[in-house]
Amino acid sequence: MFVRKLPVVLPWAALLLLVAAPAIHAEEGMWTFDNPPLKDLAAKYNFHPTQAWLDHLRLSSVRLNDGGSGSFVSPDGLLLTNHHVARGQLQKNSTAEHDYLRDGFYAATPDQEMKSPDLEVNVLESMENVTARVQGAARGITNEAKALQARDAEIAAIEKESKEKTGLRSDVVSLYQGGEYWLYRYKAYTDVRLVFAPEQQAAFFGGDPDNFTYPRDDLDMALFRVYDNGKPLHTANYLKWSPKGAAPGELVFISGNPGATSRQDTVAELLMERDVREPAIIEYLQRRIATAQAFAAQGPEQAREVGSTIFFLQNSLKVYQGRAEALADKAILAKKEAEEKDFREKVDANPEWKKEYGGAWDTIARVEEQLKPEFNVQMYRRTDSRLFTIALQIVQYVTEIKKPDGDRLDGFHDAGLSSLRYQMLSPAPIYPATEKLYMSSALQLAEQKLGQNDAYVQAILQGGKVDKTVDGLVDGTKLGDPAFRKALMDGGQAAVESSTDPMIEAARRVDPIVRATTRHLKDSVESVLTPAGEKLGKARFLVYGKNVYPDATFTLRLSYGTVKGYPYNGTIAQPFTTFYGLFDRSAGFSNKPPFDLTAKEAAARDKLNLATPLDFVCTGDIIGGNSGSSVVNREGELVGLIFDGNIESLAGDFVYDGTRNRAVAVHSAGMLEGLRKIYGANALADELEGKK
Repeated sequence: MFVRKLPVVLPWAALLLLVAAPAIHAEEGMWTFDNPPLKDLAAKYNFHPTQAWLDHLRLSSVRLNDGGSGSFVSPDGLLLTNHHVARGQLQKNSTAEHDYLRDGFYAATPDQEMKSPDLEVNVLESMENVTARVQGAARGITNEAKALQARDAEIAAIEKESKEKTGLRSDVVSLYQGGEYWLYRYKAYTDVRLVFAPEQQAAFFGGDPDNFTYPRDDLDMALFRVYDNGKPLHTANYLKWSPKGAAPGELVFISGNPGATSRQDTVAELLMERDVREPAIIEYLQRRIATAQAFAAQGPEQAREVGSTIFFLQNSLKVYQGRAEALADKAILAKKEAEEKDFREKVDANPEWKKEYGGAWDTIARVEEQLKPEFNVQMYRRTDSRLFTIALQIVQYVTEIKKPDGDRLDGFHDAGLSSLRYQMLSPAPIYPATEKLYMSSALQLAEQKLGQNDAYVQAILQGGKVDKTVDGLVDGTKLGDPAFRKALMDGGQAAVESSTDPMIEAARRVDPIVRATTRHLKDSVESVLTPAGEKLGKARFLVYGKNVYPDATFTLRLSYGTVKGYPYNGTIAQPFTTFYGLFDRSAGFSNKPPFDLTAKEAAARDKLNLATPLDFVCTGDIIGGNSGSSVVNREGELVGLIFDGNIESLAGDFVYDGTRNRAVAVHSAGMLEGLRKIYGANALADELEGKK
């Protein structure tokens, strides 16, 4: 299952005739919808997607603020994504009496559909290249910190103007290491209601041992319905369901929002990841998992309260362990070194290019060295507390909204305030016991790594013991009540400054420390890395043209591939698994967790067509954030639902290997079979098949 650099305008027509493209393996790439791989698709597959085909797929695809992707699958706003993407909303709606993760959920009628506490769905309505405007704002400014401020202010202005003109969420996105800036406009929906989710065990059969592996036997799906003005959203942009689903060897496309990749990072940046960041993050995740698991062992309610935290931490741990293994692989590092050497030699071969761009690599390496002794401060000044995060957001919110938009901290610009307030005022429950658990663990680690005299630690603890201080903060705060938060936000700076809420008081003490750190990073790090990255982006276009894809940025991308297995474990992985495999795998483990069947699955065995495909793999290029992405065929019909990658794909943050990298998806036929014969959700299956 599935974490800002800047641009340049170039005379494309002249350049593309002079340069060769870098080696891009067939089926590699997470392509933006303004620059799809049309030549490759025509040459290899004789497929020529029209602009109407691309537009329909784009407008049928969605991004979820819970960190995943999805797609519309009916004209009445039905939205398909993964169970593990929906998991946060299931958890927030659950209680000890109604555990929707354990038991699943199905709204047989519209009035039973369950409102999501804080889910926002974004549909990419339009894209506009704003490179010239953003870069022009910093032109001629020699002071790096002031140049960055000018860029940031211009980005905020573009986003604000767009939001005011269109009413759409407006985000400026940096692509190609700063080679281009694009304004992405989204229609945002916040009335999102759960329609169906299977039991967690059915969605995550095999548990953590099977995560990032294949073959798989998971029904990792969930269905929401998006409402607009109190009524189900009526849309012509939805994906028609293919009952037959994907076939072996078939060309398929993945439309979703991959989170972040580092394929264009310099070797110096990758070494910083390998030697400093990855080991620290792995240690931190292991500690948090152990802490949460010890709490879960205290009883079923404790286990329920931390279940999702453990789930996502274990997922993250596997990701970072995979990243670490990839960076420790001499072959992968040699590949990245060879790519950089080729790039630098081509730049250095042209005297003008060398003069303008040749120093960028050394600049980045110098900043990465500068960051090493500062890393612990960035890593361990944290509380892992939702309540404290809200407190600090409120303290900063009332200050920032009084400033001119371009002068504000990131995250507080006008264009994003509605989404920010929606999250800050979420009615989702916050459990005091887990708040104490997470906050105490984080502050104890901060004391260990930074020392008891660290300014951040002292601002919170004020010389007190961790557990006692945290108990006082959590027990004394009223921030668990959204109405109290709203009163503080609406009351403005005066209300926040006079508040005696202990979490707010602690946040007021921490705020200047956080601001100073942010300012330092902006002025000394980002202001240097941004123009250096911009130079590499410009140089990459000069050397290779635009027959390349940018690193992932949690924005909509198009990937493609074919349905096929791969060599593994001395044999070949099958393209498909079936319901036969689910029952066989469970029997092979004596139906013991995490390979146990749910009661509904076991009861449905005789009703199921066990030969129905359940999961499959394809060569499409994906990464975290692609969870919930639609898989479609040439006709644009939905044939699958991405929910994972295989273990070999974990190196995909840095490289793509088409021989072994595989995206793992739930099969469209398997989803229908499960809905009808395991869950009796025939009306829902009819809607998906257009029979409603």
